[in-house]
Amino acid sequence: NAVWSWGDGGLGQLGHGDLSSQLRPKRIGDLRWSRGTAISACVVHSLVATSDGAAYSFGHGNSGRLGHGDTARQPSPRRIGGLRSEHISAVAAGARHSLALSSGGSVFSFGWGVCGHLEHWR
Repeated sequence: NAVWSWGDGGLGQLGHGDLSSQLRPKRIGDLRWSRGTAISACVVHSLVATSDGAAYSFGHGNSGRLGHGDTARQPSPRRIGGLRSEHISAVAAGARHSLALSSGGSVFSFGWGVCGHLEHWR
């Protein structure tokens, strides 16, 4: 299950290592050894879960939506380090936040938490 992307890549959201747009489907080279099982994309970032339970993100990192602990742009797929101990089975990319579901039923959220998007109540 190769992972392919195309369209506007101006913020790195296609995962090809650059900021170029693609007019035709192009295989994401950095995921060539992984089998994609779940994919979610929003306007400026994308998420991929793989058969081995890893979760990757790429694109615009504003608000921490990529889950790497920073706000940097990531034009190539990068494994989300904070989820390494989990087997991720599903992902969802929101406008300014992201969600990941583990095979054990735990839900993880990261990104912009204003208006209760992340449900991190204190």
